[in-house]
Amino acid sequence: MPAALSTPLIFAAAALAEIAGCFAFWAWLRQGQSILWLAPGMASLVLFAYLLALAPSSYAGRAYAAYGGVYIVASLLWLWLAEGRRPDLWDLGGGAIAVTGAAIILFGWRPS
Repeated sequence: MPAALSTPLIFAAAALAEIAGCFAFWAWLRQGQSILWLAPGMASLVLFAYLLALAPSSYAGRAYAAYGGVYIVASLLWLWLAEGRRPDLWDLGGGAIAVTGAAIILFGWRPS
């Protein structure tokens, strides 16, 4: 699969794994859920780290920076779909800027 196609899929899967893992901790610590929520949360965070390591980038820092924009958009989707709160115009504008920045970082032309 070409990097231009696989990268968004890897980042989307990594974002889902990270958000789900972090939400498990949130649910335990802030919402009084069972400590058993931590086990799948930790497994999800391990999956997140594995997926992010698959990102086709020569440098980890560049992959992490580009992923940050994707994470912001995925978090806003989580806000809407999992928590039932629609993102407002400021959320959407910030998300658009973040994903544009991620695309520039990841796919921008660099001299060899």
